[in-house]
Amino acid sequence: MPLIDLVMPKMGESIMEATILKWLKQPGDAVRQDESLLEIATDKVDSEVPSVTAGTLEEILFQVNDVVPIGSVIARIRTNGAATAQPATHQAHPAAVVTGQPTAAPVAPRQPATHQPVNGAGNRFYSPLVLNIAASEGVPLSELESIPGSGNEGRVTKKDILQYIAERKAGGAPPAYGAPASYGTAAGTSYNPIPSQPASSRLPVSIPADSTPATYTTGNVEIIEMDRMRKMIADHMVRSKHTSPHVTSFSESDVTHLVQWREKVKKEFEKRENTKLTFTPLFIEAVIRCIKKYPLINSSLDGDKIILKKDINIGMATALPTGNLIVPVIRNADQLNLTGLARQVNTLADNARQGKLRPEDTQGGTFTLTNVGTFGSLMGTPIINQPQVAILAVGAIKKRPVVLETAEGDAIVIRHMMYLSLSYDHRIVDGSLGATFLSAVARELENFPVNREF
Repeated sequence: MPLIDLVMPKMGESIMEATILKWLKQPGDAVRQDESLLEIATDKVDSEVPSVTAGTLEEILFQVNDVVPIGSVIARIRTNGAATAQPATHQAHPAAVVTGQPTAAPVAPRQPATHQPVNGAGNRFYSPLVLNIAASEGVPLSELESIPGSGNEGRVTKKDILQYIAERKAGGAPPAYGAPASYGTAAGTSYNPIPSQPASSRLPVSIPADSTPATYTTGNVEIIEMDRMRKMIADHMVRSKHTSPHVTSFSESDVTHLVQWREKVKKEFEKRENTKLTFTPLFIEAVIRCIKKYPLINSSLDGDKIILKKDINIGMATALPTGNLIVPVIRNADQLNLTGLARQVNTLADNARQGKLRPEDTQGGTFTLTNVGTFGSLMGTPIINQPQVAILAVGAIKKRPVVLETAEGDAIVIRHMMYLSLSYDHRIVDGSLGATFLSAVARELENFPVNREF
């Protein structure tokens, strides 16, 4: 009765680890092939990991809330049939690999922390979670670099740093070798860039000036613990601000023709296509046409190299019932007509609110649209969704009196007006390109053909 190793599946090119949320089966339980064994979460989306074979769950190697590197064995299943021993191989998107080993593979013991002087010549990556734990526990960068990592390519995982902190508090780990270099301070906080990282991924680390634990305000207050998704959103937003110098340009558009056309056709559209026609696919249409005119908006930065994306994958920020935000992606949006865009928008939004998004539904975006007008805002200053270089926010559509130039002279008329704002990465997108692109989108919406067929 051979053992089958279940490994943490690869959830996307940029995903290196996942958090175990819940085990749906326990050791000794019978499992069917393709039956879900556990729920996991990445910084993109929650998902389930199915069993690749039928048998009995023999062993669980990680517990709830453990952060597990991609490709790690997380459980073992004992089958009733024979299996041919073969080496574990990692495929494009593995859910599990069959080792055929009758006994559990030995796990290398964690080596005690050894401290060496840090010379900045290393090449280690630290996840935002590890950096936040280091900051909250007063672990300076020089000390962080000396911690052995059990993660992929020697990365320090959450488990590593928590174990190190526990050892240090118990007197088992010596203090750091000197304090890290400080590059400016603000309100008693020093910012320490990681010298071993390339410029494209360098992230300043906020380290408290002293190790005094945070104190909460006394009085009539309520302390609310962030949920997991809110913590990840916070990390993502802070990382984006640290990575990209943000600039935001504003414009307004007279969308009267667009509003009138949608009002005229929306009932027939829903009856014929069996899906609603919202403003979002109309906005996306305009964005796509302008990206084709100004392709640098659809790019990313890798060190000193600009990666120009040929595919146009539009992310659309979607609010969840919990109040959190997620950005599902419409892939190859430029290859869809208005009906196709409307179907994709509605399907992805519904799946997001019902928790049915797949991991791939939130990956590969090249440009993001957020509709802050949905919540009544006139405009906003959105934060770039890394590694993209721009994000467009559209505000609420309001009727306003405006001056309209006609052949007979100027006239004050009531029009449907909307503000637009574009935040962009000033490392790649200069003010001229950002403003030009934004104005082009505004013109596309203003010049919407009121007699358009669908």
